[in-house]
Amino acid sequence: AMSKSAVKISSDLLSNPLCEQEPGFLEMVMAFDTAMKRMDSFNQEKVNWLWLGKGRAEFSSVFPSLNMAVKRREQTLQDYKRLQSKVEKYEEKERTGPVLAKLHQ
Repeated sequence: AMSKSAVKISSDLLSNPLCEQEPGFLEMVMAFDTAMKRMDSFNQEKVNWLWLGKGRAEFSSVFPSLNMAVKRREQTLQDYKRLQSKVEKYEEKERTGPVLAKLHQ
């Protein structure tokens, strides 16, 4: 995300009217833009390597809390889906006192 932001900043600078007026500034901004695009490409390549390639195990060992967070998210998502199906079931039933109480709960 950081390198994507840097690319956005460099492209915004390229559209600045000052680039048309000052050739030196334009040259500097173009060099900056090229560097930011290279950095973004390199970062994206590394992320892909870590997630898809051999580096996944290394990534998990470097960031063990990330693996735990992914597992917690999956468990929470399963819990949400289970509860959502219960809510839908109660919404389909006749609206009586006990059903409304369970729906509210």
